[in-house]
Amino acid sequence: MRVGKILFFIAAAAVGAIATLLVVNLTPETAVVRKIVPHTFPVTDEQFQRTMAGYSNGAIPGGNAVQTLVNGDEIFPSMLAEIKAARSTITFETYIYWSGEVGYEFAGALAAKAREGVDVRVLIDWVGSLPFDEDLIRIMTDAGVQFVRFRPVHWYTLDRVNNRTHRKLLVVDGRVAFTGGVGIADKWKGDARNPDEWRDTHYHVTGPVVAAFQAGFAENWLEATGDTLLGDGFYPPLEPTGALAAQFVLSSQPNGSQDMELMFLTAMASAQKNIRIGMAYFVPDETSMAQILDARRRGVAVEVIVPNHLTDVPLVRKASRHFWGELLEAGVRIHEYQPTMYHPKVLIVDDVWTSFGSTNFDERSLRLNDEASLNVYGADFTATQIDVFEEDLRRSREITLEEWQARPLSEKVTDWLASTLRSQL
Repeated sequence: MRVGKILFFIAAAAVGAIATLLVVNLTPETAVVRKIVPHTFPVTDEQFQRTMAGYSNGAIPGGNAVQTLVNGDEIFPSMLAEIKAARSTITFETYIYWSGEVGYEFAGALAAKAREGVDVRVLIDWVGSLPFDEDLIRIMTDAGVQFVRFRPVHWYTLDRVNNRTHRKLLVVDGRVAFTGGVGIADKWKGDARNPDEWRDTHYHVTGPVVAAFQAGFAENWLEATGDTLLGDGFYPPLEPTGALAAQFVLSSQPNGSQDMELMFLTAMASAQKNIRIGMAYFVPDETSMAQILDARRRGVAVEVIVPNHLTDVPLVRKASRHFWGELLEAGVRIHEYQPTMYHPKVLIVDDVWTSFGSTNFDERSLRLNDEASLNVYGADFTATQIDVFEEDLRRSREITLEEWQARPLSEKVTDWLASTLRSQL
């Protein structure tokens, strides 16, 4: 009996310890940003750019060029072409890297450059790479690629298991960078023609801002390996390549990511005419909801594109729908993209400012993950993003307030249940 009691107490202590770890991991830090940003000036005012500079240590360099790549048929060839042209370094960080044709094509291209003597470093999130063929790692590491998984789960890392890197960064020779929504998987192949070809946007970037991309990779690489990136191979002198001012914003855990959220809120607070939101996962917290509603009270038109039932995470769609009523009543127009899974992450304000990258409009991106977004200032560039957004609208179906109110009771209940997990979505 005495042994049985001892074993019972040991088991109870173990269960308690596991429960405590779960609570710690699943409870985000108290939100730093708890009030909306007041409407003080438009995005066209110089004060806007100077204020936003405060969210990236004052850095909004000019002289950049950004090319918009729509869907896998444009995205993957551009990324692979730059990898094949690399002469000194390749740094690559992503959340999703899955087995399949695309995964093997990238592994082969990276391995080939490593065999040529290029310094190739690959950092993949441990959770995002779970459906991963170990043969892909062998192809790269046998060729000399430095391959590392970010925050692998061990007993001594359980306190960080819920904080992932969701950044999507590729930097070649310190001169060319890519970011956007795309992961390395066959789901992104094609041109969004059917449910097997996801809709997404990625961006090819050159100019002085590329140094900030490299710094973003270096931050996570340092944590994962203890190694620093040094020298011209990673940080060469960068000459202007275009006319765009661009701001690279990082969020990092466990130190909080209020800069990213403040950037989103300040941009929406500065809108005078339009806010366009295209998001794979749209579950705004209370402050973000209030910021959108404040824009509507000022007469700003707000349009949102989200996935339909073809989403890869139905729980997020259900949680999102629970909060639509207040938005729809205020005149926010919500559209569900129809042909396939919709995966971009873009915020466009008026006709001069666009933000894109890995950051979703949800608490996981704004309070849990390491994320990276690029803000671009420029009317011509923004016009291109509006054209892409409008094309997506043409392939979407608008959800009316009446339709939302008429959902079956069972859907209303499950939507509400999903919404209780908002801090994790």
